[in-house]
Amino acid sequence: MSSRREFITLLGGAAAAWPLAARAEQQSAMPVIGFLSSLSEPQTAHLVMALVRGLSEAGLVAGQSITINHHFAEGQYDRLPAFADEFVRQRVSLIVAAGPPAALAARAATTTIPIVFIVGFDPVADGLVASFSRPGGNATGIFLVTALVGQKRLEILRELNPKASAVALLVNPVSPDAPPEIKDVEAAAQANSISIKHFNASTPAEIDAAFTSITAQRPDGLLCGSDPFFVVRREQIITHVADLKIPAVYPFREFPASGGLISYGTSLAGAYRQAGIYAGRILKGSKPADLPVLQPTAFEMVLNLRTAQALDIDVPATLHARTDEVIE
Repeated sequence: MSSRREFITLLGGAAAAWPLAARAEQQSAMPVIGFLSSLSEPQTAHLVMALVRGLSEAGLVAGQSITINHHFAEGQYDRLPAFADEFVRQRVSLIVAAGPPAALAARAATTTIPIVFIVGFDPVADGLVASFSRPGGNATGIFLVTALVGQKRLEILRELNPKASAVALLVNPVSPDAPPEIKDVEAAAQANSISIKHFNASTPAEIDAAFTSITAQRPDGLLCGSDPFFVVRREQIITHVADLKIPAVYPFREFPASGGLISYGTSLAGAYRQAGIYAGRILKGSKPADLPVLQPTAFEMVLNLRTAQALDIDVPATLHARTDEVIE
């Protein structure tokens, strides 16, 4: 179910202490941020809080100097255009678009309201901005580089299973992230004489069906695509992988935090925090056209040691030593 509520309800106590009339008057004059997410509300609360921290660093406090309204698509991307149009009708001051489908929906809905996006695909190639250094137009944001680290994830998988010769790749066929991810992984696999077979899933039922096919194929490991829908359904995916008892490498920390084996990628929380900083700067007068699209300077590897033990996977000492975080 979508949620469209002021973030003041999330922060609760402090706002409740204000005199009612004063609060109503202040809210009416506040800039409004429309937060458009491809994900679900319960599983992104920590990311929204990171966004709020970034806004605070930029000098804006939710419920006091800004209001945040929300729409969560819960992985149902066909809902995003209507949500984006609603924000345009509301004349929000700025849209934060989290996830490639949300960014494309926001960009299609308005060429005037500032947009701060968080995406994994190349925003220049997909038409969100004119260039990384000078975006032009009304949009800028954070490029997660998710599609370009498939080779590294495949290397990690081979360290976990040096004999791996057949690997499954789970992708969302309706995601803009899927084509570049498939291309990157297949190129790396071909160079290492590994067979890659990709399996499509864009609904919970299709995830179940994909894993039925994966089970029949009996691969030596699995790579999970970085599409936001998979973040929403991560527990379902992790349960299937546990049944297969094969190593799997995921794109974000959220997966091993939920019981997955290992992840390699940029920090989603860090990206949301930076999006908050950019949103604050724009609301204070900066132009999106002048703010360069940011790219990660570091990637994190997170290992769930309990899951490794449950799957009877011997994590090499060299790989263990390189992890940035170990969940025990």
